[in-house]
Amino acid sequence: MDARSPRLLAAFLAAVCVFLAGPATAAAGTATRPTADPSAATPSKPRSGPPPEGIAPDGSTVGGGRLATRGVLTADGAPPLPAGIGAKGWLVADAGTGRVLGARDPHGRYYPASTLKTLLLLTLQPLLDPHRVVVGTAQDENIEGSRVGLVRGGRYPVALLFQALVLQSGNDAANALARTAGGVPVTVAAMNETAAAIGAYDTVAGTPSGLDVAGQSSSPYDLALIFRRLLARPDAAAVLRLPAARMPAVPGRGPGFQIQSQNPLLRTYRGDLGGKTGFTDAARHTYVTAAGRGGRRIVESLMDTENRPVYFGVQAARLLDWGFSVPRHTVGVGVLVDSGALAPAGQGGHDPHRTPGTAASAFPPTGVPGGLATLGALVVVAAVGGALWRARRASSP
Repeated sequence: MDARSPRLLAAFLAAVCVFLAGPATAAAGTATRPTADPSAATPSKPRSGPPPEGIAPDGSTVGGGRLATRGVLTADGAPPLPAGIGAKGWLVADAGTGRVLGARDPHGRYYPASTLKTLLLLTLQPLLDPHRVVVGTAQDENIEGSRVGLVRGGRYPVALLFQALVLQSGNDAANALARTAGGVPVTVAAMNETAAAIGAYDTVAGTPSGLDVAGQSSSPYDLALIFRRLLARPDAAAVLRLPAARMPAVPGRGPGFQIQSQNPLLRTYRGDLGGKTGFTDAARHTYVTAAGRGGRRIVESLMDTENRPVYFGVQAARLLDWGFSVPRHTVGVGVLVDSGALAPAGQGGHDPHRTPGTAASAFPPTGVPGGLATLGALVVVAAVGGALWRARRASSP
């Protein structure tokens, strides 16, 4: 049996529990977590006004009360912001300390487009055997939107599918990975559980790939939070930095071919650590990236922006430069939290300006994703389920 099978089973059971229990909420929470609605009309254009503003299940603002703003804020003593930043939502943070250095509408719940694939990577990479070979299907081949070029009958290692997911934003790769993990519904439920476990309460996954669906969302805060987690995992960080990969030939269907990273700053910005782009008619351009210089790392995200008058990659480069120019020990306007755990009852009550979690120095960089947050209880359930399955196999003719 694959060594990851027990973890996949636990993830599956966690996803089922989430599905049966409904939208995730904190034990002492008061707010209902938003959900996606695939039965509703698919968004086809940007919202006419600001998107909804996300909050934690207990009504607090994740990361600190100063982040409960729809406008622009920067750390005290920070230099002026660069010109030409047209993104309606953005955030810049020190990836080492977790301090948020500046932001605009940090908890606005925007359409994420393919930046949501970072959450799929965070959720599934620890669970799937990288050497497992996945056979392409007609559904992969005909998936909507951006494709890397999987074909029916092609044989693709999981590790290569993750590379195709990040480098070429392959919706076909996302579909194949979701199928390998137990199917789209299970994968989406696990993604939402991961988001809740790390404190990304503005994020609602409705698809594995980020294709638009009603109710699906993320925020500048959440994208930075997710990307920072990926940077802390060597396997994920290696995929994010990869400039190119090669897809195999499929006999009778086509030759092998090379794929290139679509990250606009990977080859042009000094110290870039990788990134993920996204675009749909509803989301417009979205982007999350990070860079390292002089022992310091800056992570940033942009949502709902255009390429005119300033290309989104140039906007991102200017904000990274600005982030590095902020003095190292500047007190931020908020913090990227460690996890989705809220402060215990009686310690600050439901003050809407209370910061859940703590500074990000303590989170386990290689910890299991949110789909396994209740692993202790799930091990028991998995053991019982495994015993029942073996008993059924033994009694079968």
